[in-house]
Amino acid sequence: MKDVETLIIYKANFDIIYYSEMLLAKFPKLERNLLVKDIRNINFENMRLIIKAYKEVSRSKKHYYLNEIDINLKMLKVLVRLSYKKKYISAKNYGSWARKLTNINNLLFKWLGNVQNN
Repeated sequence: MKDVETLIIYKANFDIIYYSEMLLAKFPKLERNLLVKDIRNINFENMRLIIKAYKEVSRSKKHYYLNEIDINLKMLKVLVRLSYKKKYISAKNYGSWARKLTNINNLLFKWLGNVQNN
């Protein structure tokens, strides 16, 4: 049986955590306890949910965890957009971050499709 660390979505989520941390370090101090904290929490919660979904045997519970990841991704997109609107990140950073989120979203829906079909 393969390990969770071999999943493409796990690697993509780790990459977005790393990318986010580089950008979040540049945010103003005022936002460190607000926006930065929310983004970090969602990133780490997504990683936790990916691991739970991978380990879960029950299809209904796995489906629940994957839906939770989808909700978190949508919220993360809002927070990233807000960061761009407040000019904490550049247009290039915004585009790159959005592409990474879209990639994870696509991987998530492939996984969700596999869960529903099995």
